[in-house]
Amino acid sequence: MPGESIRFLNRADVAVCLSKMDATEVVAQTLRDHTLGRTELPAEGYLSWSNSVGAYSRAIAMLGAVPSGGAMSYGMKLINASVSNPARGLERAGGLSFAFDPETARPAVVAEAGLLSAVRTAAYTVVSLRELGPESFGEVSLIGTGTLARVHLDAITAAFPAVRRAYVHDLDPVRAAAFRDDLRGRSGLEIVVVDSAERAAGAAPVLVTVTTSNDPYIPARWLTAGQFVAHVSLDDLTEDAFRSAEAIFVDDLELIRENPRRIMGRLLQEDAVGDPPSLGEVLIGRQAARRPDRGYVISNPFGMAVLDVALIHAVAGVARETGGGQLLDLL
Repeated sequence: MPGESIRFLNRADVAVCLSKMDATEVVAQTLRDHTLGRTELPAEGYLSWSNSVGAYSRAIAMLGAVPSGGAMSYGMKLINASVSNPARGLERAGGLSFAFDPETARPAVVAEAGLLSAVRTAAYTVVSLRELGPESFGEVSLIGTGTLARVHLDAITAAFPAVRRAYVHDLDPVRAAAFRDDLRGRSGLEIVVVDSAERAAGAAPVLVTVTTSNDPYIPARWLTAGQFVAHVSLDDLTEDAFRSAEAIFVDDLELIRENPRRIMGRLLQEDAVGDPPSLGEVLIGRQAARRPDRGYVISNPFGMAVLDVALIHAVAGVARETGGGQLLDLL
């Protein structure tokens, strides 16, 4: 029997690979492919439970296939989370991403998924900002100061160098202060900690929610004309915030509609906000972009496995070319 091995990439290995590629363009192209029907997106596997302290915990298995070089690439992200993890000193979510060999169907590459997932989400926000955000802006607000906030701030400032100030808020003032202190002085970026979510929500023309909240708390009255809201975490916006938006854009309408656990899914099932267009439709010219004008524009991605699969395959390609990671013998 021939030997069998798998390439393992830890977070540091993943970071090196990501530094040698353009994750934003990988995400943008995959959105185009998905909108044109070139991807495969099976239903997610979902399992939830309460842990020993009664905290919501869950496991999600996300499979998908994307076009690559005239063929298809297959893979999966297994991303697990517990809302009590930050209190344990852990990131809320973590897991593994897999790139499959298309011939043998074996996992060929496995990588730490936390950073990949955060980069995927931040890249989606950057693409949506380019297409749907204010024409120009120099300030952003972030509610939540975990890993997703850090990755978002890095991605946004790299893509929009005019950004010179970030307002941040977190339920834990110590975590918010640590976030500010860690990033202080980075490329002249000023980090301002504000003492309430309401102040953070209205402080800048771009708002990014990166929390673990399951309880909506941002009403329409906190948001301002000309503002772009990247609602990338769970349930930060209230129903009236969605209903009052100038425009809403999603990643996959049916994917969101099929999940009433989140507010947007329930609103779609109730036909309360119409059928919002997708960012992919904007990218291929099927729908017109809508930047905030007299009101605010919401970007509400659910999170598609095909983006994760495209990203892990791009990272796997860099790892193979550079010898990154570690080969582990399975047999």
